[in-house]
Amino acid sequence: MTLFHFQGTSVIQVTASDADDPTYGNSAKLVYSILEGQPYFSVEAQTGIIRTALPNMDREAKEEYHVVIQAKDMGGHMGGLSGTTRVTITLTDVNDNPPKFPQSVYQMSVSEAAVSGEEVGRVKAKDPDIGENGLVTYSVVDGDGMELFEITTDYETQEGVVKLRKPVDFETKRAYSLKIEAANVHIDPKFISNGPFKDTVTVKIAVEDADEPPMFLAPSYIHEVQENAAAGTVVGRVHAKDPDAANSPIRYSIDRHTDLDRFFTINPEDGFIKTTKPLDREETAWLNISVFAAEIHNRHQEAKVPVSIRVLDVNDNAPKFAAPYEGFICESDQTKPLSNQPIVTISADDKDDTANGPRFIFSLPPEIIHNPNFTVRDNRDNTAGVYARRGGFSRQKQDLYLLPIVISDGGIPPMSSTNTLTIKVCGCDVNGALLSCNAEAYILNAGLSTGALIAILACIVILLVIVVLFVTLRRQKKEPLIVFEEEDVRENIITYDDEGGGEEDTEAFDIATLQNPDGINGFIPRKDIKPEYQYMPRPGLRPAPNSVDVDDFINTRIQEADNDPTAPPYDSIQIYGYEGRGSVAGSLSSLESATTDSDLDYDYLQNWGPRFKKLADLYGSKDTFDDDS
Repeated sequence: MTLFHFQGTSVIQVTASDADDPTYGNSAKLVYSILEGQPYFSVEAQTGIIRTALPNMDREAKEEYHVVIQAKDMGGHMGGLSGTTRVTITLTDVNDNPPKFPQSVYQMSVSEAAVSGEEVGRVKAKDPDIGENGLVTYSVVDGDGMELFEITTDYETQEGVVKLRKPVDFETKRAYSLKIEAANVHIDPKFISNGPFKDTVTVKIAVEDADEPPMFLAPSYIHEVQENAAAGTVVGRVHAKDPDAANSPIRYSIDRHTDLDRFFTINPEDGFIKTTKPLDREETAWLNISVFAAEIHNRHQEAKVPVSIRVLDVNDNAPKFAAPYEGFICESDQTKPLSNQPIVTISADDKDDTANGPRFIFSLPPEIIHNPNFTVRDNRDNTAGVYARRGGFSRQKQDLYLLPIVISDGGIPPMSSTNTLTIKVCGCDVNGALLSCNAEAYILNAGLSTGALIAILACIVILLVIVVLFVTLRRQKKEPLIVFEEEDVRENIITYDDEGGGEEDTEAFDIATLQNPDGINGFIPRKDIKPEYQYMPRPGLRPAPNSVDVDDFINTRIQEADNDPTAPPYDSIQIYGYEGRGSVAGSLSSLESATTDSDLDYDYLQNWGPRFKKLADLYGSKDTFDDDS
């Protein structure tokens, strides 16, 4: 068997050994690799070393070589045996080739509507080397579009990707040129003499026109208008144009979400903004709206701009007191000297701007400029003091003074208003401290002391309590149980006792004869009053002592109540039938018998039979009661 061995990087040594049967090595193969650029190889017969024999072997031209090696014994003489093997030699790559662009100029295009970061196109430099020797990086080295375009490297495809850095404008510039360089990432110093390992190419980029929205000539607008200006006053103008070459007409409109009160309107053709109603600066000093500009042929292409409108001040508000002032002055006599201190110091407030407000001027009206009681001194600092001209103020004579004061502002023309200051005359102590400003209380104190006032108030409260108790008791008074009708109701009874006969079938009967004559004369007996006689307890129903059982006590009381005819409720009997006068029996009512002094003897009822036994027992008990009493 023949064995082969690799020796070195530029040569190959092959060794053969005889194993009696050299044919074993006929099918053996070896694969070796050497760097490209080495001299061509050759085989030395004695040593079995394979050497390169030609210089500059190029992998890019041919990467593999196949060599058949024969080995003979006996020094190669006749009769010797031989063996062969196949050797494959592969050239490994080195970075000996720079990248090259296949063309000198690339043409690309981009729309002016493209956004930043959008891809414009790709370029690729070819490098025959492989692996890391073939890695290429791209960069923009020159051109008028360096600020608008950039290039990045796609390492998977080894391409340079041209991207848009900033938006372009077709109407401003329609074409740009870039100079792009491709260079190897890894460079082998052994082959630096082969030249620069980089290449450049020109990229021309054309800008395509796109339908763009209108553009306002300014990013925002500020206009002014005076307050109270009449409707239709021009505030200002906004202007936009179509940046496209077609120069489409523009139409303007106001975003009504920013003008809910519809203070403004705009001319759709020329963009002039006008007022629709007078404006009040004191209510709103600034108004902010938005205006749209859209192409007339394509309403979707529109732009928006903010418009701020300042309402200029007009002197339309007169100054007024800054607060509800009220002055106080102590009552005094004529001999007491006047104080140099003001009664009250006043100031003013004006809703207008400072240009039409302060400074304020305070004075008395012309008709009372010589007021004998008070005067106003302007401090020239937008305040004024009110002073007394005399002494001897008395609450009994006059406890309240109303002083009109005129306040004027510094506007053009000036505005003024008359404000009334209230001055009260008050009682003070020796140090000038206020005690009371109530004239009525002062008068009452002169005649009545505090104790007298408290006594009067206490009497009034007691009288009110008595009246309330009297009304309450009146409401609790019991009303009679039964209310009798004062009117005498009469009825007609119509009888139908014939089957026919016309009007003769009916006969009316007057029941007036059944009425009690006593009722006709105005006497109506009352049956709902307590009987006059006293009920005497029956024998055996004595009150139970407190020590007995409660159940027995209650049952005893129930029996007494049930058997007591004088206990309420009392009988009330209405008599509907009258037996007539002169009856021997008279009335059979037990109530009438109980409430009269009749001496009739009812013993005859015992002879009327068992049906009248109950009545005989009831009316016969009177003697029993008398005997018991």
